[in-house]
Amino acid sequence: MRCYLHTFFLCTVFTFLSLLYVFSQLASTLDGRDELSAGVIPGGRRSSHDSGEKPGSVSKEHGDEEAHTSHVAVVACGPRLEETLTMVKSAVLFSKKPVHFYIFAEDELHDSFRDAVTPSWSFCFKTNFTFTIYPITFPKENANEWKKLFKPCASQRLFLPLILKEVDSLLYVDTDILFLQPVEDIWALLSLFDSSQLAAMAPEHEEPRIGWYNRFARHPYYGKTGVNSGVMLMNMTRLREKYFKNDMTAVALKWEEMLMPLLQKYKLNITWGDQDLLNIIFHHNPESLYVFPCQWNYRPDHCMYGSNCAQAEREGVFILHGNRGVYHNDKQPAFQAVYKTIQKNLETSLLKPLEAALQSATHTYCGRAGPLLTKRLKESIRSVQQR
Repeated sequence: MRCYLHTFFLCTVFTFLSLLYVFSQLASTLDGRDELSAGVIPGGRRSSHDSGEKPGSVSKEHGDEEAHTSHVAVVACGPRLEETLTMVKSAVLFSKKPVHFYIFAEDELHDSFRDAVTPSWSFCFKTNFTFTIYPITFPKENANEWKKLFKPCASQRLFLPLILKEVDSLLYVDTDILFLQPVEDIWALLSLFDSSQLAAMAPEHEEPRIGWYNRFARHPYYGKTGVNSGVMLMNMTRLREKYFKNDMTAVALKWEEMLMPLLQKYKLNITWGDQDLLNIIFHHNPESLYVFPCQWNYRPDHCMYGSNCAQAEREGVFILHGNRGVYHNDKQPAFQAVYKTIQKNLETSLLKPLEAALQSATHTYCGRAGPLLTKRLKESIRSVQQR
């Protein structure tokens, strides 16, 4: 009997200490919320019709335009300025409706970005685009831990709903994203969300035999092969309001309450940083995620071992994601060709040099998928030229 009582006592103490730890992390997170919000001051805004309004807000005067504006966020740290500029260029080249960019960047990149964009782009591109530059901002007490998670500043995306409080919906993209058709096309997917869904991402893999999460992950993940967060569409109003189920406590937690305890629990088990944390969150809340097809986030994994994105084979690639650094090495010359062509050309002179460059990449599996890379691009160029 004493043995049972002793065991019961130890279990009770252990449970109490575990709960105490979780709630201490919650308290720490909540204390940092005001600091996080207060620390975010727009680093600059350029617009041909700057109204002085807060980003993402809707006024009566500009309400109709705002209703048709796509809101895109990107995080740039280190040597990512040129990638970010090329991503922005691909977006404004083909979009017909206004686009507003939220550029989160290290302080030393702010002036370089403004100088690169402002002088010539408004003259060259017909799309009405504006941007706001923000400093990189993390909760003060854990800033270094968050900043170094996976790649520098990548986990900033987790805090966008807390920073951009007045923005209802947002498309987050990595710097190595290229739009091959108008931004408003993926923005329209928000209308397909059911009443429970608050975010959308593509699967990490289509083919389980080459999947990473289902073979190597040491933590929960979404679905059969996980999801990739390089292109993430969010209804941030819903995200801020939701209480999320989790495996840390029986109590559902709000987004800002959950992040730090989640990192503390899994930081020794995650490989891909904040993407792994998102997989854990949506593993426990699958009803909250809308999964869009792979052509909205087409990566080398979809072609380097043979084509495995059936939707892209039928309809072409909508958004190209050059992860693994393929824009800057010779491992996937087809991806590099698309990047360099968009970087150096306007839409009227883009297709011929790209098709010529892709011809020299047919010795690779992804090179043989060249027609998939140009199918939607041709339509986008034709549409721009008809304006």
